[in-house]
Amino acid sequence: MAGKKIGKVVHYYDKIGVAIIDLTDGLKLGDTITFKKGEDEKTETVESIQIERAAVESAKKGDVVGVKVNEPIKEGTEVYA
Repeated sequence: MAGKKIGKVVHYYDKIGVAIIDLTDGLKLGDTITFKKGEDEKTETVESIQIERAAVESAKKGDVVGVKVNEPIKEGTEVYA
């Protein structure tokens, strides 16, 4: 598992495959992140970040971002980088 917790999933939009993450650390395009809830772990490369529907290349601590994901992610899932 990747080491540092960078946020938590606060919502998931299943129709568009986007996880909304409340960040406790920075995130940028190309980062590899791991979603972990209980025994369930999914690792993905960040290919799209949006803040208030505007595409950005990076986000900082305190931002709430939308990240396109390949699989459904449950609310409350912790995010590591």
